[in-house]
Amino acid sequence: MKTVYLDNNASTHVHPLVLERYIACCRDLPGNPSSIHRSGRESRAALETAREQVACFCGCDPSEVIFTSGGTEGDNLALKGVAAASSRRGRHIITTAVEHPAVLASCLDLERQGYEITRLAVDLLGRLDTARLEDAITPGTVLISAMYANNETGVIFPVAEIGAIAARHRIPFHCDGVQAAGWLPLDCRSQGIGLLTLSGHKLHAPKGVGALVARKGVRLHPILHGGSQERNRRGGTENLSGIVALGAACDLVAASRTEESERVRRLRDKLEGGMLALWPGAAVNGHPTERLPNTANISFPGARVDTLLACLDLLGVAASSGAACSSGTVRHSPVLAAMGISPDVAAASLRFSLGRDTVEEDINYVLEILPGVRERLLAGGKLRGNDES
Repeated sequence: MKTVYLDNNASTHVHPLVLERYIACCRDLPGNPSSIHRSGRESRAALETAREQVACFCGCDPSEVIFTSGGTEGDNLALKGVAAASSRRGRHIITTAVEHPAVLASCLDLERQGYEITRLAVDLLGRLDTARLEDAITPGTVLISAMYANNETGVIFPVAEIGAIAARHRIPFHCDGVQAAGWLPLDCRSQGIGLLTLSGHKLHAPKGVGALVARKGVRLHPILHGGSQERNRRGGTENLSGIVALGAACDLVAASRTEESERVRRLRDKLEGGMLALWPGAAVNGHPTERLPNTANISFPGARVDTLLACLDLLGVAASSGAACSSGTVRHSPVLAAMGISPDVAAASLRFSLGRDTVEEDINYVLEILPGVRERLLAGGKLRGNDES
């Protein structure tokens, strides 16, 4: 049976070249980067080379890169670290209602500690009104946290504009760049980003490695205590093989990002157009153009998400109902709810996220099987309404 993987926003395949670097590091560099013997120095050199690669990818200085276990740790460190370092100056944080759960859960935890959290709404297309963001700033605001692009809809936020607002008010700006990094250019300097979160497994590196950029001048308290690694900002022996792989992945993505974005956008548009034509009433959730080139969030009227996902899975197609951070459960999307999309539409919506491995034959296959999936659901009484309208 043919298999088609369209869940790249959840996780990507490890690229063969990245895997080679990972394996070579595991095999050849046993030393702890903190050790002073030759093996340790060789490991330290590999670690710092990867730091330079990540810094080049993000448009920052290598000394500003903190290696983490992934996006969740990076988001937690950014929000809780800045909050702890700035509590005497203020206890107000601004974020959006459609952030990744790692940001929203961190904000909820800080709220329990007495911090005030402003969660900005988005419009029906998932866009953020930056004027409302600026109006929400108070003398006690110590952080603005807004993602670069949404993981469920792909809708892109005006990061440089947010950065400029933050700079005018001398407030650090944390950007969750996890989903955007594979497709959109990053430059912390020109975009005014004070803190930037990355995750390796969204960039064709292994799971369990990531980075947080913390620009000079941003006060940040550690949340993991131990040794003096990462300039005393994140204790614990570094995941050297994962970090080396992350550096290699950053180089790989940067070298092909423009070309791959255009290629994948064409495939995404073909998939979307075909699905809208083949399923009566189907519609795209999110802005029609201001989206990541690989992401399509589509509602299929009458369908149930769990049933539709199961049918596609049986035919070898991997898709998603949204964020893959809910222990494998299918639940209504809080992102779509925050956009004002009705519960019925949200309950019938799937996310298809393409990647560098996606080819036109994959799209053709999905469009070929979709009519049959709908017919089987109709025949089995699994489509609400059971009509063609």
